[in-house]
Amino acid sequence: MDDEQSIEEILDTIGDQHARRVLAAISREPKSAKELAEECDLSLPTVYRRIEMLDEYDLVTDRTLVAEDGNHYKVYESNFESTVISLEEDQYHVRIYREENLPDRFSQLWDELNPE
Repeated sequence: MDDEQSIEEILDTIGDQHARRVLAAISREPKSAKELAEECDLSLPTVYRRIEMLDEYDLVTDRTLVAEDGNHYKVYESNFESTVISLEEDQYHVRIYREENLPDRFSQLWDELNPE
């Protein structure tokens, strides 16, 4: 997570009840906005606003699928495995762990521990 993004903004986003419901639904499997609206009992505009909020902090991804009738639609999925909030030297830090980033992070840590 970028250092410029404040802890308050991130907590406000994941603290939003509707955003949490959307995030929980897409953490299980990718879903379209229409499916999210039905499952979470939210209006379509509310779903889109929450997706936009979550996307601002790179917590969701989307991909376009083609329906049998040829129409295109997006499905959304969670873009992280876990979130850790820590207090270090009187400052809070938020770390977002993404599955695809783990090998890169290990390599970066290894490089930092073994400078040449």
